[in-house]
Amino acid sequence: MNARHSLGKLVWVAIWLVWSRVGVPVPKSSAGETRSSETVRRLYVAEPGIRNYLEYGGHGLLVYDIDHGHRFVKRIPTAGLDSQGAPINVKGICASAQSKRLYISTIKQLMCLDLVSEKLLWERTYDSGCDRMAITPDGRLLFLPSFEGPLWYVVRAEDGVEIARITPRSGSHNTIVGPNGKEAYLAGLNSPSLAIADTQTHQVVRSVGPFAASIRPFTVNGRQTLCFVNVNALLGFEVGDLITGRKLYRVEVKGFAKGPTKRHGCPSHGIGLTPDEKELWLTDAANSRMHIFDATVMPPRQVADIVLRDQPGWITFSIDGDYAYPSTGDVIATRSRTIVAGLSDEKGRAVQSEKMVEVDFQDGQPIRAGDQFGIGRVGVDRPVGPAAGR
Repeated sequence: MNARHSLGKLVWVAIWLVWSRVGVPVPKSSAGETRSSETVRRLYVAEPGIRNYLEYGGHGLLVYDIDHGHRFVKRIPTAGLDSQGAPINVKGICASAQSKRLYISTIKQLMCLDLVSEKLLWERTYDSGCDRMAITPDGRLLFLPSFEGPLWYVVRAEDGVEIARITPRSGSHNTIVGPNGKEAYLAGLNSPSLAIADTQTHQVVRSVGPFAASIRPFTVNGRQTLCFVNVNALLGFEVGDLITGRKLYRVEVKGFAKGPTKRHGCPSHGIGLTPDEKELWLTDAANSRMHIFDATVMPPRQVADIVLRDQPGWITFSIDGDYAYPSTGDVIATRSRTIVAGLSDEKGRAVQSEKMVEVDFQDGQPIRAGDQFGIGRVGVDRPVGPAAGR
């Protein structure tokens, strides 16, 4: 038996050497471990991500394995408590592979976690509260809206120190930093116009609109020429030109009527482009559906509808665009337009959240991060080095 065991071991080593020389991937061992470096994709879901409701996943940062059926991996403890020690509403999430950090905002605080050690690095409060923020592509600055207030904080991502303020007085709410890092798009609950700020001067340089009503969730394409916005009272969306500032189109959902919504008071509260920008996905709360539009034509044309397990209030996508993530916790394969999984926690509870982002790792180090908004990626430079390999 010993001789046989030694011979088998020698055969395995010889095969491994041949594979490694010709570049064939080394298979996994029986224990499921991989003998060569591979990309590990994780979905991070911040809770409570539906108001302050703990029944949809409790409190903390939930981690899912994208490549293995979106199975639950772990819960990372987070801060974000009120004066009585109760968890409060999470408002936004973003991450940077460059700085190896992940950020979560609540209505009161902004916190920073290390993506490698998974430890809380710092937590800061701001005098006017916090809302859904965005980070520059280089991971150096955060544009942090006050909680439905008059201003956005420009925050140093390293330590959370405020370095400037932008004050459109629009009821600050949702924020996107464009893929080229040069402009930040600032949407307020009290304004029908989208403000555009220069990320270097921290000044508003122009605006888009006015749209038909105040702007709710929105997204932009990769070349930063178009925006797609939800507005109050509309089951649908409007399209604006980020260069000229003009509103271009109004698109209403066909075949479905507006109805009562559990949250947000807005028929469509969630909109996103697939990374290849071929499709636009739109939430419909009252009808518990996602509506899919062909975005290769203008205005986009409605082509499909998907029934969800609850009322959606947000939508984003995996980095490669293979999966769509509505806030209901349904996981949708974008090519087949079928629900392939449902997020649940370690207690088996159905998880819901409007705040989730993908981060990919190699050799235990983050190599790329997605976004919470479903931003288009056509025309965006692909990463170089290990991040370009998938």
